[in-house]
Amino acid sequence: MLTDRFQRRFTYLRLSLTERCNFRCNYCLPDGNDCSSDEADLSLPEIRRLLTAFARLGTRKVRLTGGEPALRKDLTDVISLCKQIPGIEKVALTTNGFNLQRELPHWLDAGLDALNVSVDSLEASSFARITGADRLQYILDGIDQALASPLRQVKLNTVLLRQHNATDLPAFLRFIQERPVALRFIELMRTNDNTDFYQAQHLSGEVIRQHLLDSGWSLQPKGETDGPALEYAHPDYAGRVGLIMPYSKDFCSSCNRLRVSSRGELFLCLFADQHQSLRDLLQSDDPAPVVAFLQRAILGKEETHYLHQQHSGQTRHLAMIGG
Repeated sequence: MLTDRFQRRFTYLRLSLTERCNFRCNYCLPDGNDCSSDEADLSLPEIRRLLTAFARLGTRKVRLTGGEPALRKDLTDVISLCKQIPGIEKVALTTNGFNLQRELPHWLDAGLDALNVSVDSLEASSFARITGADRLQYILDGIDQALASPLRQVKLNTVLLRQHNATDLPAFLRFIQERPVALRFIELMRTNDNTDFYQAQHLSGEVIRQHLLDSGWSLQPKGETDGPALEYAHPDYAGRVGLIMPYSKDFCSSCNRLRVSSRGELFLCLFADQHQSLRDLLQSDDPAPVVAFLQRAILGKEETHYLHQQHSGQTRHLAMIGG
């Protein structure tokens, strides 16, 4: 197993497939980015070698992120490859949903187990202002399509923004009342290029947590490969509500996930000062050097991030690693 100095065990890998994205979310890439070049992205053989090494060290869950991973034309092949790695039990995908309805059947055929879709507002004009894309209804129809499929899990990701969706909780709760979807409210995090935006828009998830508790929602236990969300359930709702609050006390104490960028860099933390490239080790089918690299690297993982000290490490924006 991959175990750090603080006895945290790492069974969950978040693998970015590309930094490219075709949305212009105001909290991430307000000016957009170059969606045309994929020269630096990990190849299928490199991904296979990487996952083989992680699986040998106890990784059971892989989440494919970006950027927007669906911009990769070989995404279906990547999903299929992940499912073929011995030891990998769950393959999840996080997407903005721009081609969800068209591609979901292919992802399912490849073996996709779980899906996260970013939906930062349920009001069309607000969604368009946040994302730069007038695509909400298409995405919501795709979510209903996913809920009717054999997928094990469907989640919505919503970044909390003071001036855009701070009053949207009732609409979101109505949305999940009859839908068995897990809604994730994610606190806005400060990165190296969004300081002013963060100061204007950050909204604590504690307000929502208190509302849930006052309304009869109860905290649910976590599974071994679950992410950082505190998840709440209510007997009157088919869906659940999760809160990801990176500024909360002891947020990092239960960390179970590592990240690898689309360029083959290991992120011990989303906000680490240095990232270690292991791409040279992915040119051979022998997993032993990658295994040894990871075992050494994990001993350098810090006990916590330094967001409280206004330090975001080398994270320029969340599209570079997928949050």
